[in-house]
Amino acid sequence: DDAARAQIEDLVCEHSLLNSRGLLGFTELSDQERANFKPARQSLVRRHPVTGRKSIYLSAHAGGIVGWPVPEARIFLRDLTEEATRPENVYRHVWRQYDLVIWDNRQVMHRAKHFDDVNDVRDMRRTTVAGDAQTAEQAA
Repeated sequence: DDAARAQIEDLVCEHSLLNSRGLLGFTELSDQERANFKPARQSLVRRHPVTGRKSIYLSAHAGGIVGWPVPEARIFLRDLTEEATRPENVYRHVWRQYDLVIWDNRQVMHRAKHFDDVNDVRDMRRTTVAGDAQTAEQAA
């Protein structure tokens, strides 16, 4: 709704690999490891550079919201993620031979599923096209 959109419009999240790994229980890290994965600030709401359409930039790496206490930020981000991943908002691809799937990382949350590399064969190739998206700090 409009009130929720207004609430999140200007929020900036802190993304770090340490957050997503911490959710899995990997919390014992050296000071050097922590220094290597300092959070990157990303605007929560982004506008697509071609279509102009807005989207929410969520990931398991998002562990905080600038200016918010950590517990409240994590609850809020969890709630947003739960809404975004409700079954009616999720596309699951059922693979068939010769399928090719392409998505726009700028506006699609995606997750890999388990792959049985003993019984199945796949040819997976990844292409990355450089873009002009900036972190919140770079845009400031």
